[in-house]
Amino acid sequence: MTKRLEPTLNWKATVDFKKHKSLLRDTQEKKHRGRLERSGPPVSPGRAQLVRKSAEKIEEILSDSSSENEEDEEPPDRRQEANADLSSEYWQIQKLVKHLKEGKEIATVIALRSIKDFNLAQETCQLAIRDVGGLKVLINLLDTDEFRYKIGSLEILKEISHNPQIRRNIVDLGGLPIMVNILDSPRKRLKCLAAETIANVAKFRRARRAVRHHGGITKLVALLDCVQSSAEPAQSSLYNARDVEVARCVALALWSCSKSYANKEAIHKAGGIPLLAHLLKTSHENMLIPVVGTLQECASEEKYRAAIKAERIIENLVKNLNSENEQLQEQCAMAIYQCAEDKETRDLVRLHGGLKPLARLLNNTDNKERLAAVTGAIWKCSISKENATKFREYKAIETLVGLLTDQPEEVLVNVVGALGECCQEYENRVLVRKCGGLQPLVNLLVGINQTLLVNVTKAVGACAVEPESMIIIDRLDGVRLLWSLLKNPHPDVKASAAWALCPCIQNAKNVKYEPVLCHI
Repeated sequence: MTKRLEPTLNWKATVDFKKHKSLLRDTQEKKHRGRLERSGPPVSPGRAQLVRKSAEKIEEILSDSSSENEEDEEPPDRRQEANADLSSEYWQIQKLVKHLKEGKEIATVIALRSIKDFNLAQETCQLAIRDVGGLKVLINLLDTDEFRYKIGSLEILKEISHNPQIRRNIVDLGGLPIMVNILDSPRKRLKCLAAETIANVAKFRRARRAVRHHGGITKLVALLDCVQSSAEPAQSSLYNARDVEVARCVALALWSCSKSYANKEAIHKAGGIPLLAHLLKTSHENMLIPVVGTLQECASEEKYRAAIKAERIIENLVKNLNSENEQLQEQCAMAIYQCAEDKETRDLVRLHGGLKPLARLLNNTDNKERLAAVTGAIWKCSISKENATKFREYKAIETLVGLLTDQPEEVLVNVVGALGECCQEYENRVLVRKCGGLQPLVNLLVGINQTLLVNVTKAVGACAVEPESMIIIDRLDGVRLLWSLLKNPHPDVKASAAWALCPCIQNAKNVKYEPVLCHI
């Protein structure tokens, strides 16, 4: 009547070991924190000095904070599960790594070449090298005197270091100091591979800090001079191809490292800005992209913008806006966006003919990253009245109004910012109204992005100066939306909304706005 029970090997764990381990760790942290809180002995002078050094260390770490949304958060370590369905390549690579560990010369060279023949862009192949301890072997091969070992190892590390987990493992195993030392090698191929691998690894703060601490920034900047010593700027087409490749890889490494303020300072002190400015005069697009990328990262700081202006870089940035390379256009537009905080730079962009190509690039909306950079450059350039007039001549106002819908926030922030600056002129305000720009602007007043709200309220307030525009804003319930933004927790949004309400109240003929005036 009852089913007979039989023994089985399919045991089930009655405890979730991950949760149990996490619970134990939390308990230990609470106990440790409790002990720290209970103990409060007087601080000795030696201990006070130690505390000060710790504070300085923390300040140094904070100075390495990224200026962009880079991969600063290190990803959790993942291992291939034992019962996972792994490809045949996984096991083949592990066999080859075991041959590397044997240390025989011929077997090592053959194994390195065989591993390189696999598709190292696949995560399975990347983790196969790591899981069997191959990263440590590859890094150890970099520390030998054998040229073939170093080349083969760097070729593999360059490919697999695109993986965030591999990057972290390379830093943990001490690979960056060895790669920095390879930059002193007389062999240009080694320099290229080492610099490009550093560029891939230095995507998070700890790696960027390690490059700087081991003298990597100074060595990288010095290598930028290899092209300059080969020929004069007028003979850039005659540059040696290998020198150009070295400069490209070095610029890639500096681009990655320049995400932190401390590294920007190191690049500036090492004389990097004049060398980058010299490379900007060449016609090698593959090299120009990381060169301009490094410059636009450094241009986020005011003192570096002054150095960029002194080197007359704006003219070359404008020239490369006319390139057919979309990535180069994006980086040049971003560099102009960073530098155009200064009025003299805005005037230089106009004098060198940079406004027209910026207006033309607005029509290409498929590449959102480039569109964000271009609209950002137009926003900053339109702060100058003369530039706003030029943008009207180039039909940029109508194009900007068309970009007020169906665009990502990073584009909308710049588009609305540009319209807010352009609408300081009467002709541009009338143009925005006639193009139907008031409706989408008022619609954006209900957003939550603080920067976007600041720009939208400024644009709506500028348009409200015109009585005809004020009638439309009132009909669209724009005044009520501006009034509601006075309750926004962000002070900049409150201030911008209050300023926008002033022309609304001045042009309003309805007494329902008197309470608003009283509150202001």
